[in-house]
Amino acid sequence: MNDSNAGPKIQVNGLFATPVATLMLPDAAAVNEALKAAILAREDSHPSTRHSNLGGWQSSWDFADWAGPAGQQVLGAARHIADQLTSDRQGQRRRVDWKVNAWANVNRESHGNEFHTHPGAFWSGCYYVDDGGVGADPALGGQFEIQDPRGVAPAMYAPSLAFAVPGGQSCGASELVSPRSGMILMFPSWLSHAVRPYAGGGTRISVAFNFSL
Repeated sequence: MNDSNAGPKIQVNGLFATPVATLMLPDAAAVNEALKAAILAREDSHPSTRHSNLGGWQSSWDFADWAGPAGQQVLGAARHIADQLTSDRQGQRRRVDWKVNAWANVNRESHGNEFHTHPGAFWSGCYYVDDGGVGADPALGGQFEIQDPRGVAPAMYAPSLAFAVPGGQSCGASELVSPRSGMILMFPSWLSHAVRPYAGGGTRISVAFNFSL
């Protein structure tokens, strides 16, 4: 940052960064058509599991076994992100023989997910098969909400103040990511996250996954 009225230039270093990555899947329309049919058929034939979901349907963790080539394409793209963003402690790219588990989610009106983490994994993420219209109209809710991993501490003393750096205004609070059909979202598995209730009349479909060692 540089303010000509403030004297010498201030150098600000953004330390302890938390990587949150997004990627729009090529050929997403065809992939989403195939996945939507497979996931809705699975919903009709299998009961929901219960983890962090508040309403809606969630499959067991065997998505890769029944999702077909479209599912493998999504997981392959997510693996590419994990490979690109993983290094050793010297910053050298590190290829890992990832173990992957994945599951599908179907949310309708008022459904969401409470805050949770994914213990036992290094990277976690989700792929949006159908955003239920949220991408075009954020007022429908359903945003992916990420809690500040530093906790509430930065906002405890003076909650009306924030840091004048990129991303500094959400210190001690949350950041929101609006879903878009065809988008992969990846984040460290220890990052606490939730899905805000969906207020639309459509069907939101997503795939969640973990990459572990």
